[in-house]
Amino acid sequence: MSVERITSLQNPRIKQLVRLRERRDRDEAGVFIVEGYREILRALDQGARPVELYVSPDWFLGENETTLINRAEEAGARLFELTKEAFAKVAYRERPDGLLALVPQWHMKLEDLKLSEPPFLLVVEAIEKPGNLGTILRSADAAGVDAVIVCDPVTDLFNPNVVRSSTGVLFAMPVAIATAAEVHAFLRAKGIRVVATTPAATELYTKTDLKGSLALLMGSEQYGLSDFWLKEADERIRIPMAGQADSLNVAMATIITLFEAVRQRGA
Repeated sequence: MSVERITSLQNPRIKQLVRLRERRDRDEAGVFIVEGYREILRALDQGARPVELYVSPDWFLGENETTLINRAEEAGARLFELTKEAFAKVAYRERPDGLLALVPQWHMKLEDLKLSEPPFLLVVEAIEKPGNLGTILRSADAAGVDAVIVCDPVTDLFNPNVVRSSTGVLFAMPVAIATAAEVHAFLRAKGIRVVATTPAATELYTKTDLKGSLALLMGSEQYGLSDFWLKEADERIRIPMAGQADSLNVAMATIITLFEAVRQRGA
């Protein structure tokens, strides 16, 4: 394997990797950071082609790194070896494992989504925290939804925390990004029933039919769903709250509601 070694913390590539933590720099470069053995492995398994791979053997945790590095090179990645100090500067994690890749961004449209029969979709509106969005993707994958639609996004899909909290599921789960009006038109054209979750609903999520053609709709952490979706939804449901808190973390609420749908659908 051909390896370029980087030792200086002032190397331009080191500075560029640090800048890629910011959305503007990621969008300008058209790439994003994928850090960690499991995340890079899942990216490769799903056909991603990293453009660069940065490794630091001093941080390696296991014995399979060489196989992963070879796979990344075969996929076209240019290989760089960093000192322990240099890798610590570019790593996003507190305890890195010595593997970091740059992967091209992609953009999926609503019409690109492949739906099962009956369709099972998750729509999330204006999710603010990257960690929550990543966890939602991971949960949607576990629940077997066809796709996640990110409506009127606040968080960048390619934020390092989204990648990390999704544990690399980002590469396997189809994700389309669109406006509320576009998503609404798409769901209506496909005849998909929209069920919105809101603490203001009267119907309990366990008492509502979540079988058949379905798009579950979850709102932002701070404000919940917009008036547009509360008006346009076919049904509104809530998770009962017995304590003083009036709502759950959006990722937790998504998990609870998704798996009630899974239970009802007999999966």
